[in-house]
Amino acid sequence: MKKLKIAIFISSILIIYLSIIYLSLYILQLIAELPSEDELRNFTPVLSTKILDRNGELITELFTEKRTWIEFKDIPDHLKLAVLAIEDHTFYRHWGINPKRILKAAIDNILKRKVISGGSTITQQLAKISFLTQKRTLKRKLKEFFLAIKLEHNLSKNEILEMYLNQVYFGRGAYGVQQAARIYFSKNAYELTLAESAMLAGLIKSPSYYSPIKNYDRAIKRRNLVLKRMLKLGYISKEEYEQAISEPLIVGYYRIPSVTAPYFIEYIREQLETEFPSEVLYTGGLIIRTTLDLNLQKHAEVIIEQRLSKIDKMTKSTEPVQVALISMEVRTGQILTMVGGRDYKKTQFNRVTQALRQPGSAFKPIIFLAALEHGFTAASIIDDTPLIFYNNGVDWELLATTTDYSQLDYSKLEKIGVLDYTDFVSKLDKLKEKNKFWVPENYKNRYYGKVTLRRALELSLNSCAIRLTMELGPDLIINYARKLGITTPLTNTYSLSLGASEVIPIELVSAFNVFANNGIKVEPYGILEIRDKFGNLLKSYFPKETIVLSNESAYLITNLLKGVVKNGTGKYALNLGKICAGKTGTTNNCTDAWFIGYTPDVICGVWIGFDIKKSLGKDATGGKLACPIWTDYMKLAVASYPNKDFEKPENIVEALIDANTGLLAGPNSKKVYKEAFLKGTEPQIYSTTVESEEALSEEEDTGF
Repeated sequence: MKKLKIAIFISSILIIYLSIIYLSLYILQLIAELPSEDELRNFTPVLSTKILDRNGELITELFTEKRTWIEFKDIPDHLKLAVLAIEDHTFYRHWGINPKRILKAAIDNILKRKVISGGSTITQQLAKISFLTQKRTLKRKLKEFFLAIKLEHNLSKNEILEMYLNQVYFGRGAYGVQQAARIYFSKNAYELTLAESAMLAGLIKSPSYYSPIKNYDRAIKRRNLVLKRMLKLGYISKEEYEQAISEPLIVGYYRIPSVTAPYFIEYIREQLETEFPSEVLYTGGLIIRTTLDLNLQKHAEVIIEQRLSKIDKMTKSTEPVQVALISMEVRTGQILTMVGGRDYKKTQFNRVTQALRQPGSAFKPIIFLAALEHGFTAASIIDDTPLIFYNNGVDWELLATTTDYSQLDYSKLEKIGVLDYTDFVSKLDKLKEKNKFWVPENYKNRYYGKVTLRRALELSLNSCAIRLTMELGPDLIINYARKLGITTPLTNTYSLSLGASEVIPIELVSAFNVFANNGIKVEPYGILEIRDKFGNLLKSYFPKETIVLSNESAYLITNLLKGVVKNGTGKYALNLGKICAGKTGTTNNCTDAWFIGYTPDVICGVWIGFDIKKSLGKDATGGKLACPIWTDYMKLAVASYPNKDFEKPENIVEALIDANTGLLAGPNSKKVYKEAFLKGTEPQIYSTTVESEEALSEEEDTGF
């Protein structure tokens, strides 16, 4: 029996000894898993990335936890004391753990048979929210215990309290006292009153339960409890207590703010995700200064909604008319404004960068550019007469230059199943639907006979654009489009001349920018620089330039586009009051309305249409719908720039031209204007023609 007792005693000692060893090893393992001293001293909080406009104004933030760090000295004393009073009034006396408080909490919880209070100090809470998971396990609690001691050993009390006040969650997406002050009271933390500080301190225990937005009365009681604790602990005087407790609680009913320039923010966010890991982008506190001008962006969004609400009424459609607006600095390609649609919450589809739309006549400057570099001048004469094509099975073939169908050569139409005039008239609509017969028309079917290249572009005459494409060849036109930066598929047919192939708005605007920028193509970009949370420069962005045209060619096409504004379809842009150039665009059946225009400093393009391609209505042209939005926007965009003309290259000469003949103005010339030419290409012959009254009559503004 005695031996048995000895054996039991030895076994017990051994078990206790082994248990102590196991527990010691377990604790050592836990301690080894804790953050190192360097990690504690160099703790990096989760900080939101700030997106700024070009002038340093905050646009929005990217974050997983919305937090703005504030230094200890900038946190008001009454806020610090309010938090200490309700969360841990022995903070400056304990060593990270408060055994007495832990024991009291345990007894209270046992007696009530539920968790009614916690024994965690502020240091323990900091350990949990900053370095550990939120899982309720014994292992996590033990880590919290030892990490709190380690924090106290490596950091000062003020450093711990600063970290805590910047880390703790206050509800409504607010992490830290600075963000909480902004969200609940629309002010900075250092501006908080005693009563406001007490309310924030009261939120820490349960932000949702004590939310002043969800339960005002409960929040008041909690605030008053904090103030009472502060009075009891001697943190405030009786007078301060009475004043604070009588102060009404005025909080902002926080709503998720509507972000200005949401399409632009998403545009650059996608770029940033290719350049930075997610943890850096969303938690690293980057400071990103963009090219956007926030004032211009807000201005654009307001005028777009004003204009489009009227167009909505005009169309009487159940779906809203959509829009794309992109504006850039001419010289740099820096994006000043981007509106990718009317409501980002309903559709995140960015019509500036993603939409494929037919440009209509807005494509014509590319054709006229090719003509100017291949034997034509702005004064060259071209026929503006009707054109009729039929499909010969390979391509469109010119059938006639008349609208009198009785005069057609019907022997050629046997290939498409037409016998004679009567048969043709009965089948015409079906032939058009099956793409076997094509009768491109000018606006309102009006033709002007022989016109200069300039007038053809000013009036946006379709027949002239087609004739140029026929002479130059679609391949050449496509090559020019590619040179200017158009990447979308382009059909190798004559219909290319009328903008039948779809383009992306930002690419077409960038193509026009080559004209404005003296033949230099610059890639649009939206970020100027990126800095880390300390303000150190990480990366700068600069224009990417490529010379794709001579400055003479760029000037000549710009000179033509100035005429579109002064004498043609873009006349509304004259309301800008400054020298500008541009081109309207309207597609078949008025499904797309465009205006792209520029000054020497700023370019802007506007597209209007439905997402589902349907008509905007009769006479809904680019000149009538898009150009007014462009003009309203540009009035502010170029307000700070001088009214200067486009710089004329040395190799450009000017001559007085007879508008009717395209020759040098003679003594009988009635309608004369000054035209620009590449030196050596100007006419050498004087006009001798006497113009008729019909030739001098006022042409109709087509708006196309």
